[in-house]
Amino acid sequence: MAKVTVRQVKSNIGRPESQRKILAALGLGRIGKKKELTDCPPVRGMIAKVKHLIVVE
Repeated sequence: MAKVTVRQVKSNIGRPESQRKILAALGLGRIGKKKELTDCPPVRGMIAKVKHLIVVE
């Protein structure tokens, strides 16, 4: 399977609880943290929900 790397670039302070939970599910939680994930439809959906807080590398 293909891999996708995501990096958090903005804080989750002041964001809705659903976006905070999505970041936690992606393995992120603080600015600058990177995570390599499997590229699959559920992960792509989570990335789409918080695309304003992360960068896909």
